[in-house]
Order: sequence, then structure tokens, then C-alpha cells
Amino acid sequence: MVLPENGYLLRIFIGESDKHAGKPLYEWIVIQAREQGLAGATVLRGMMGFGANSRIIHTFKIERLSEDLPIIIELVDTLEKLEKFLAFIDDKIHAGLATLEKAQVRFYRSGKSSP
Repeated sequence: MVLPENGYLLRIFIGESDKHAGKPLYEWIVIQAREQGLAGATVLRGMMGFGANSRIIHTFKIERLSEDLPIIIELVDTLEKLEKFLAFIDDKIHAGLATLEKAQVRFYRSGKSSP
């Protein structure tokens, strides 16, 4: 797969405890991204944060260990593919934030040598 230099970054912010069909929502999103042929996805677990649903700060500190830490899913691809993907997952995300921004793709390679 080749990505154009002018790609886009879709960033989805959800909570660690968010679910879809009985499994973690972030897992479901990554699986759907792969099935729909997106270039790749990365899930990041936040150490601390708050959002629209709760003004309580969720943190990884031992004295205030949270069970709902922030999760960020980052996906880079073309604008068209990300818009289509976002429309597909939109109604599955009941609480969260999604941002879409331009990203300059410097390289996208598998590490395997070409024949």
C-alpha cells in the first residue's frame, strides 16, 4: 500500500472502560480499521485526563488509580478513507472526541524488501 504525502490523521479519544458488543471499544475500532483496509492504527493509553462526560480527573497514580483511563486511537490514511471510516464508527462511540487533521506522510513501509 502506498500513502500519498498529504495524508490525514484521525485521532479518537475514548475511555478505557468503553465497550462495544462486549469487548473494549478501542479493540473493536482497530479491528474494524484493519478490516476496512486502513493503513494502520495505534492505541495509546493516557496517564491522566478528563473529558466531556466527567470533570473528574482520571489518573494512573497509585493513590487514585482509575479504572477508566483515557485511550487515544490514531489512524493515518487518505481523507476519503478516514471520512468513510468515521461515518461507519460514529454511532458506536457514545462518549468521546474525534479530530481530523492534515498529516505529512514522510514514509510508510513494512520493512520487507521488494522482489
